[in-house]
Amino acid sequence: MNTHRSDPAALVLMAFAVVVWGFSWVVMKYMMDWIGPFNLVFWRSLVAFCVLLVLQLSVGQRFEVPPLGPSLLVALLQTTLFQCLGQLALTMGGAGQVVLLAYTMPFWAAAIAWPVLGERLSRLHLASFILAAVGLVLVIAPWKGMGNVLALIPGLAAGLCWGGGVVASKKLFQERPPAMLNFITWQMLLGSLFCLPLLLFVPQRPTVWSVESIMGMAYMAVLASALGWWLWLSVVRRVSVAVVGMSSLGVPVLAVILAWLLLDEQPDAATLVGVAAIISGLVVVNLAALRSVKH
Repeated sequence: MNTHRSDPAALVLMAFAVVVWGFSWVVMKYMMDWIGPFNLVFWRSLVAFCVLLVLQLSVGQRFEVPPLGPSLLVALLQTTLFQCLGQLALTMGGAGQVVLLAYTMPFWAAAIAWPVLGERLSRLHLASFILAAVGLVLVIAPWKGMGNVLALIPGLAAGLCWGGGVVASKKLFQERPPAMLNFITWQMLLGSLFCLPLLLFVPQRPTVWSVESIMGMAYMAVLASALGWWLWLSVVRRVSVAVVGMSSLGVPVLAVILAWLLLDEQPDAATLVGVAAIISGLVVVNLAALRSVKH
């Protein structure tokens, strides 16, 4: 299939996935009132696994073990640590700030891919890193005190873990590409299993099951995890790399706007400049990725 042609249906699916994921950061922030961060990740992954398993079996795909070593590494970095660190950051910082720090993932992926995959950094990469560094300093605002810095470190670590998971996934897909839907179903299962020690040994607030918390969990598990990933993979197969990369920028932009409108997280001037710098860096790093594909 030619992924460089216009595909209106794919663009609609992509826009829906961006909205679902952008709004999910606001939902996760709201969920902090009813459930601990690691409990939320566990239940979200477990319910998403059940939904994806039903979907997989309904379309006639076998549920079989993917390449185990790489799958465990990706699940640890992306499905577990990214989600857990992101949730932990939300307990200490605003949703708008956290999503920006978590979406530094393309920068980390490019840096890690250099020694691991031998993908050399270009001038565009270096320019994007400079923009991101300036933006991160403005968003984290160390002049506000170490308390503000420490609260946002988990969000930055979440982006690092996702970037590492991207490189691990790319290496797996280059060597032994698994069936994508089966791979994601296993990611949700492994993510929930990796969360179990945190549930058992890390104190968290008691879970309060109510209509609101159940609706929030349904959104995170069914829409943001199961449906969101299925939609995104459908889009990836139908449009160009440039469209997919640039469209992903809509998630942090939308999340910042929604946090402003729904959570009353009003950014100051320095934060707004930092947001612009990070988004600009994300645009540049996606341009670098597109150029490397063309070459």
